[in-house]
Amino acid sequence: MSTEINLDLELPVFSSQLEKILPHRYPFLLIDRWLEVSGGSVENRTGRKVKALKNLTNNEAFFQGHFPGNPIMPGVLSLEALAQTSALCAYIPLADKNYEFYIVSADKVRFRRQIVPGDQLELEVEVLKDRKRMILFQGKAFVDGELATEAQFMAQVLVKDKKVN
Repeated sequence: MSTEINLDLELPVFSSQLEKILPHRYPFLLIDRWLEVSGGSVENRTGRKVKALKNLTNNEAFFQGHFPGNPIMPGVLSLEALAQTSALCAYIPLADKNYEFYIVSADKVRFRRQIVPGDQLELEVEVLKDRKRMILFQGKAFVDGELATEAQFMAQVLVKDKKVN
């Protein structure tokens, strides 16, 4: 684990701590552990890489209906897990809570293998381009070293609306 950035947190980060970083909550928080961050800088995130994990059990709500007797993780949820991991790539210099992160596109999406209960989803995301408010990511999800899902994401980073009610 190497980093040139002051994270103000200690890795690995578990789901209870991830809830302080990501807006997602159970059952839609699809990362159990943030393992590593490397590369990039505060000024430019290009080259930054993040690794995270999701452990899948029969208790996942989506396995109950997708599909009874043959549970398979919906491909779009593996894509969502990668999108959440990409938010961790953007998080580091954006610890200021006045920012929000939105995926605006997903391209070159490929689902390579089924993901089933008992699998550990290894999530890897890299920043390909950083234009401050627009970031291009490459994400890959692996199971037992085998590529399961891959995609490129474009994300927009916005300053939160500071309206007072």
